[in-house]
Amino acid sequence: MRLSILDHGHRRRAKLFLTLTSALSRVDSPDITKMLLYRPGFLARPLLELTADAMRGPSYWTAGEREYLAMCTAQLHQCPFCIDTHAELTRIAGHGEIDPDNPTSARPELRAVRDFLATLISTPDRADAAGVTTLPEHAVLEALRVNLVFDIINRLANAFGFTLREGQLHSGTRALHRFGYRFPRFLLADGETIDHGDAVENLRHAVLDVPGTTDPALRTAAASGGPLPEPWQSYATTVRDASYKITVTDIDRLTAAGHTEDQIFEVTVAAATGAALHSFDSGRRALGHKTTT
Repeated sequence: MRLSILDHGHRRRAKLFLTLTSALSRVDSPDITKMLLYRPGFLARPLLELTADAMRGPSYWTAGEREYLAMCTAQLHQCPFCIDTHAELTRIAGHGEIDPDNPTSARPELRAVRDFLATLISTPDRADAAGVTTLPEHAVLEALRVNLVFDIINRLANAFGFTLREGQLHSGTRALHRFGYRFPRFLLADGETIDHGDAVENLRHAVLDVPGTTDPALRTAAASGGPLPEPWQSYATTVRDASYKITVTDIDRLTAAGHTEDQIFEVTVAAATGAALHSFDSGRRALGHKTTT
C-alpha cells in the first residue's frame, strides 16, 4: 500500500490477529483488513457498524443484490479491487439470482435504484428521485446506505493503492460473507465511543470531529471542498472527485511537503467520507428528507 503505516503501524492485538489469520488461511491479509484495523476508532468502528447492517441486516434487497450495488458503485469509481471483490460476492451471496456480468439479469427494481445511485455519484447536486418513486421509500434509503459505504471504501482503496494478491479473492470474499462484515469487538476497541443514535452520524462525527493528528477544521475542509493550502487542496479534490487518478507521486508530494503518513491518512479518509456523505445527503433530500448539511 502507499502508506507504510497501513502495512506495519498496527497495535499489538491487530498484529497478532493479522499474523494468525494469515497463517491459518495461508494467504496474506487483504489491504482492506489492514486499513480497517489501523486506528479503528477513527474510521473502522463506525464504518463497520454501518456496513454490517447495510449489507447483511434486514432489507428489501437480498444480500446478493446489495453486493451487486456495491460492485456497480466500484465500477463508477474505477476501483479494480472492489469491482472484483463484489462481483465475486454477488456470485456467492446471490446463489445465481443475479449475474454480475449481465446487467439485464437484475430485476427492474434493482436497475432503477442502481441508476439513481449512479446519478448521486456523478452529479449529486442534481439528484432526481423520479426513477425510484414506485419503490418503497425504505428500500431506497437502504440502498443509499449501501452506496454510502462503498462510496467511501472505493475512494480509499484507490487512494491507498489496494491490490488483490494471490488467494485473497477466494479467501477474503468467503470470510466477509461468512462473518457478515463483522470484526471481533476487541480489535475495534479504540478510544471513546460516542453514540449519536444513528450509524451515519456516528461515522460523520468520528471522521470529522474527534481529536486527531490533524485539526478538525482541516478535515472538514477536505470533506466539503473548502479552501486548503497546497498540496492538500489538489490532493483532497482528486480523492473526492477522481480517486482512481491518485498515484504514489501524489503521496510523495505530500510527504515531501512535511506531512506525516498519519496526517495523510486522516485527510484522505475525511475527503472520501465527505464526498460520500454529500451524495448520501443529496439522495435523502431528493426523497424529501431533511439532512444535517
